[in-house]
Amino acid sequence: MYNVFIDGKEGTTGLQIFDRLNARDDINVILLPEELRKDAAARRECLNEADISFLCLPDGAAKESVSLVTSERARIIDASTAHRTAPGWVYGFAELSAERRREIAGAKRVANPGCYATGFISLVAPLVRSGIADGDYPFVCHALSGYSGAGKKGIAQYESPERDISLSSPRHYALGLAHKHLPEMTAECALNAPPVFSPVICDYYAGMCVGVPLHGRLLAKRYDAKALREFFAEYYGGQKFISVVPGDMIPDYLPSNKIVGSNRLEIYVCGDSERMMLFSVFDNLGKGASGAAVQNMNIMLGLEEDTGLR
Repeated sequence: MYNVFIDGKEGTTGLQIFDRLNARDDINVILLPEELRKDAAARRECLNEADISFLCLPDGAAKESVSLVTSERARIIDASTAHRTAPGWVYGFAELSAERRREIAGAKRVANPGCYATGFISLVAPLVRSGIADGDYPFVCHALSGYSGAGKKGIAQYESPERDISLSSPRHYALGLAHKHLPEMTAECALNAPPVFSPVICDYYAGMCVGVPLHGRLLAKRYDAKALREFFAEYYGGQKFISVVPGDMIPDYLPSNKIVGSNRLEIYVCGDSERMMLFSVFDNLGKGASGAAVQNMNIMLGLEEDTGLR
């Protein structure tokens, strides 16, 4: 039996992690009484008692929690943005390589990837790592997300019976092109400059579709859509949670909420030899947040990676 503490259990990600762990008989979730959940001394005790703690907090609070850890054996998975490019932290995207999975397994500090970043990195990092595109390729990324990624206040705004009519329409945001996921997207894909990133929040609860267009003539190695599809299928071959959809199964319409409730991520490659579109579809609360966090915990504890996620 492993002792696990969720610091910030009341947030969307924390609640989903709790639901996934509370159904298991190999995990004891350490709970704080409501009146102590912000008490530093009580949190310090839990963080140092647990085998693994999840930080489901704003960045500043996540950094504070890390400062409370004094035990050498305490291990942390941070779901905030605070440590995703920080020295000494392992970026928790196990499917990137066998080496990355080993690093997660032995890590004391793991930064859980951001939701949009998960979609972008799943598509772009393999291209750069394999020399198909170089770090100077002018990547562009368009992404659609359900409103659950907006946090408790955003969810309440969308679900209010008196909400503004504008919430019924998809809404572009981060128009200053300074989204908080850009540093990890740039670093994990070894890019020399951040991509042009245009996220869109939509009027449905959960699900995400991240799209990256490609120009064949700008790639370092010429690939058409079929060859790229085969490349991704080989790159992610044998993975439990990432799969590549065959060309003859690509639909006319691609819904963003297609695999909500799972920890899966599906990759679609469309187009020809000159113009291609790459898509990753997944649950922003699953592979984009809580599911990935539990996956990382399983790896760190030496358990089957899909325990509690099947």
